[in-house]
Amino acid sequence: MEQHVKTILVVDDDAEIRRLVGDFLGREGFAVELAEDGRGMDDVLSRLQPDLIVLDLMLPGEDGLSICRRLRAGGDVPILMLTAKGDET
Repeated sequence: MEQHVKTILVVDDDAEIRRLVGDFLGREGFAVELAEDGRGMDDVLSRLQPDLIVLDLMLPGEDGLSICRRLRAGGDVPILMLTAKGDET
């Protein structure tokens, strides 16, 4: 029986964080897609449906909270918010 490899989309404007998170998830057996902003995320979403999105809260242009609201309006993919902020939103 073939097992589906779960795909995780990591959206973060910090290239080092994107690389570290992507490398870790890849070593854990996930297929990983990377995007640096909302536009890059939309490009990935136009060709595949990830099983999870790891989304930075503070992105240039459209911020992570706005992106999250937009994603929620159009679907139900799980979203894990990633942030360096110290308080809850």
